[in-house]
Amino acid sequence: MNTKKVTVGSLLLLLVFIGACSNDDQDGTDPAVFDDSPYTLVYEGVEDPNLNPDNPLTIEGVKLGRMLFYDARLSKDGSQSCASCHRQEHAFTDTARFSIGVEGLKGKRQAMSVFNTAWHSNEFFWDGRAHLLRDQAVLPIQDPLEMNESLGNVIDKLKASEGYRNQFIRAFGSEDIDADRIALALEQFMNSIVSFSSKYDRYLKGELSLSASEERGRVLFFAEFNPGFPNTSGADCAHCHSGSTFENDRYMNNGLSADGDYQDSGRYNVSLNPRDIGSFKVTTLRNIELTAPYMHDGSLSTLEEVIDHYNNGLEASVNLDPALEYTRVTGGLKLSSQDKADLIAFLKTLTDQELINDPRYSDPF
Repeated sequence: MNTKKVTVGSLLLLLVFIGACSNDDQDGTDPAVFDDSPYTLVYEGVEDPNLNPDNPLTIEGVKLGRMLFYDARLSKDGSQSCASCHRQEHAFTDTARFSIGVEGLKGKRQAMSVFNTAWHSNEFFWDGRAHLLRDQAVLPIQDPLEMNESLGNVIDKLKASEGYRNQFIRAFGSEDIDADRIALALEQFMNSIVSFSSKYDRYLKGELSLSASEERGRVLFFAEFNPGFPNTSGADCAHCHSGSTFENDRYMNNGLSADGDYQDSGRYNVSLNPRDIGSFKVTTLRNIELTAPYMHDGSLSTLEEVIDHYNNGLEASVNLDPALEYTRVTGGLKLSSQDKADLIAFLKTLTDQELINDPRYSDPF
């Protein structure tokens, strides 16, 4: 009887082949059947989200979106996924000032966090150029500075996977794979990422108390700026960061650049309204401890720098928000070192440890 020897080279090729056959390519589960069982968002103490009725969350749709979110095949060279720049341990953002794409090029703005998107109602991206989350979902795939891939190539890659063909059947009723379904599935997964389990949320429920510093920071955060009564004057943070989501779904100029010194015109690039020059989407302060660097250009590295900016670093601009202009012309917020420390202590109560450890949002592969 003849025997064949497996050389080291052949063995390596075999291991590479086996490694390439990921769980999604070899779907060993039962035959795929369409299943529109609803996915239940778990939250309490906040208002209901206003989800688009044409894309309700389903268990299988969210699962498909999660697979796509973590799959590097969505990029040109198979090296990056959505999760490469939206990391769970950093509240689904990037620690780099500007994320590096597959061609080694830097992006133009700091990556935005992806959680509680189900509660967003005023476009997406820093400048709001994507009307719906599904519109936003596929743009980084095609951006030359990011994943630099065509949707046609992504579709071909997914069609070659038995696991994906089966999952599209479970989520949408057929194995047809197209750009619209990819966008809808990604929208479902991102809308499933919920963050309302911080220390502050437990405080609101009466489950625990804040420390003295955290409580003083809470008072400063919500109190209005009033230079005429310095003993009760606050930091007026809630002017822009309010409600359960700690933002206001507006586009505002926050004095980061002076007139004539804008490197990025922000919302103006979309609206073409001169009043929007230098305005950017107001982002949530939830999980702010985890999401440095800050601002659309990542120019502020720490929370201390952020507070210093609003305390006495605002640049003059005709588009500067009126409330911020008032603090600028009156000499700043006049926060002491202790005020700043207490504000930061409060901001850290908005960190949601459950979010960054929740297996429902982790890499499924």
